[in-house]
Amino acid sequence: MRQEIAVAEPGEDIKIIPYEHHAKYYETDQMGIIHHSNYVRWMEEARMDLMDQIGLSYKQMEQIEIISPVLSIEVNYHSMVHFDDVVVIHTKLVKYNGIRMEVEYVMTDKETGELRTTGKSCHCFLNRSGKPISLKRSYPELDTRFFEMRESRDD
Repeated sequence: MRQEIAVAEPGEDIKIIPYEHHAKYYETDQMGIIHHSNYVRWMEEARMDLMDQIGLSYKQMEQIEIISPVLSIEVNYHSMVHFDDVVVIHTKLVKYNGIRMEVEYVMTDKETGELRTTGKSCHCFLNRSGKPISLKRSYPELDTRFFEMRESRDD
């Protein structure tokens, strides 16, 4: 039986606030800079925040047995982040077709605006059994929300 999920109202203007991460000491490496593996974690934090802001949390998705695994991830390092820096992460849904989505990330230093890192992640939608699902067919209200988010972010 199909479960219902509540999302932000259709047609509601989506105003996404960038995610901020305060770099922790334990995230640094022996050279005193943020270890490269942490950027992927920050991207996940920012993506989950993006989903929360559109009214569709990962927790809600999991409650209705939708999972969204990472298919691929790309990270490009432009300048170093150090302990105690605050990084502003702008997320943008750039591709979505009901079965897959691609999210881009731009990380800048909050104080200077300097570009730190860019990246993207690709995801699909699966049911709990690991079978691909189409949100368009199974959850049209979610499909609509993803399309609205993609269109509202076309800058």
